[in-house]
Amino acid sequence: MVSFRSSLLPCFLATTSYAFAIKPHAQSPAFTHRSNTPSSTSSIPMMAGGSTATPDLKAPAAIYDGAVAAGAAKASASWAKIFKLGVAAGCHIGFGSYLAITVGGACPQLAEANPGLQKIIFGAFGLPFGLIMTLVTGGELFTGNTALVTAAVMEGKTTKADLVKNWVSSYAGNFVGSILLAYLAYRSGTLGNAPASVAIATAKCSLSFETAFVRGILCNWLVCMAVYMASGCASLAGKMVAVWFPISAFVALGLDHSVANMFIIPLGMLRGAQITVGDFIVKNLIPVTLGNIVGGALCVMGIYGTAFGKWFASQDE
Repeated sequence: MVSFRSSLLPCFLATTSYAFAIKPHAQSPAFTHRSNTPSSTSSIPMMAGGSTATPDLKAPAAIYDGAVAAGAAKASASWAKIFKLGVAAGCHIGFGSYLAITVGGACPQLAEANPGLQKIIFGAFGLPFGLIMTLVTGGELFTGNTALVTAAVMEGKTTKADLVKNWVSSYAGNFVGSILLAYLAYRSGTLGNAPASVAIATAKCSLSFETAFVRGILCNWLVCMAVYMASGCASLAGKMVAVWFPISAFVALGLDHSVANMFIIPLGMLRGAQITVGDFIVKNLIPVTLGNIVGGALCVMGIYGTAFGKWFASQDE
């Protein structure tokens, strides 16, 4: 029995060590490299059968191509489908805003003693998870679509009519979802007597048109960068990291997101903020929405479209 075990042990070690060993003159069965390919691509891992392994992060030009393809796919969907997915996205962003108000908005002593830390908490816990839910589940978020669908139009992959369809239906869906969640949050009673929702809504509707517009530009610049970078990541962890930092930043900076405001301001109104529907629409929603369009379509996609795409290129180029 002892001799059997002693003879079995070397065999086991030999087989297991061979399984993890790298042979200097043999190719791995799982990943192979083609020696006859150019040096720029010789390091790309190849799966068995010759297919290329998906990289964890796409190259910059490939990220842009993927964004254009995503925009074309979104534009081709029906009004009804975009609207339904827009409702879901509005609810997701509403949940993110709900959490931000519940956690970061419930730290008045911290806001007074250390306002920078309170802003970080307000930004980090809330809206990032709302956008992650939207991206992972295929939601239709108007602010992200201002970048993706615009790129598809500029590259000739879809039409302006489809852009209008996508923007209008996603915006309408976002509005319905946000209002629905604001009402449910109000009826839930989870916010107690906390004054944050009223104070935030009142502050947002006290901005000048120009200030709200500029905050909308800066906000969606960061939001669309989050969407853009997440589209280049293959793993869920990569998408979460790509989303977390830009979204946390825009909230901590006090910028304005039209869809988030569709939840925040109605919630404040339901809880007693002295804001009329006209104030909500004219003083905040319109200028912020216009700023969001500029931020997504020009500040993000305008740059990458001229660098990696064919924006404003002549027919001969």
